[in-house]
Amino acid sequence: MTNGYLETTIDWIPGIKEIRLKDIPSFIRTTDPNDLMLDFLSVECQRSQKASAIILNTFDAIEHDVLEAFSSTNLPPVYSIGPLNFLLKDVTDNELDTIGSNLWKEETECLEWLESKEPNSVVYVNFGSITVMTSEQMVEFAWGLANSKIPFLWVIRPDLVAGEKAVLPLEFLEETKDRGLLSSWCPQEEVLGHPSIGGFLTHNGWNSTLESVCGGVPMICWQFFAEQQTNCRFCCNEWGIGLEIEDAKRDKIEGLVRELMDGEKGKEMKEKALRLKELAKDATSGPYGSSFVNFDNLIRNVLL
Repeated sequence: MTNGYLETTIDWIPGIKEIRLKDIPSFIRTTDPNDLMLDFLSVECQRSQKASAIILNTFDAIEHDVLEAFSSTNLPPVYSIGPLNFLLKDVTDNELDTIGSNLWKEETECLEWLESKEPNSVVYVNFGSITVMTSEQMVEFAWGLANSKIPFLWVIRPDLVAGEKAVLPLEFLEETKDRGLLSSWCPQEEVLGHPSIGGFLTHNGWNSTLESVCGGVPMICWQFFAEQQTNCRFCCNEWGIGLEIEDAKRDKIEGLVRELMDGEKGKEMKEKALRLKELAKDATSGPYGSSFVNFDNLIRNVLL
């Protein structure tokens, strides 16, 4: 399939006004009817029809049209009860605080480093738990960050580079030693909630996207696979809180980082991100928040 076809606009998906073919996960737009992921999703969709309920980690204000579209399907009742990290704050059982979903051990030293930075001055970079890139791409991201002159916190997993050890150029490390911090993992929710974080360079996984919304942090989006393309489209086109990386080259990355952190577009995105943060808080606050009410109904109508 050529790039021309991937730019084709689709306007017949319920709940989505229009979306490019390239914004749909590759295993959905595949031309192979025997694709393993397509088969897996088909089976799971059939299984979902037998469920008592479907629970989604989202909230009405951010995906109202999509959630409304579910009502016209033959699916079981759909309950949007997110963002779960905000909803958790209204749950009194302290044992829930020990539950986490990290695949890597967190390093908390970065929080001390962030304390020394000015508000909204640091760009946080994390490509998630399983996204991989080439060594050439990592170098391009590195010099894009370095040339932007913006302070950064960059999480680099040991397996970030496919088939190789993640090694950055010594010249980059020397250039950024006074304004950059590298970590193998970090407590992301706390980082995104820190006042010094002004932007998030992300792979656009849903957990990361929603945590960025909860932190009121706008994004630079470098989607990799699965639902990340669709998340990127919503961030950039629907919500106005994201800038898409079309070409992962250092000059492009430098420009996007500068725009995000210092540009007029970045300021507009920050305001929109903060408004979404407040809407997320409202949704999960009792007694009338949409997600709070949905959670209560889920317990009463399904679990009891």
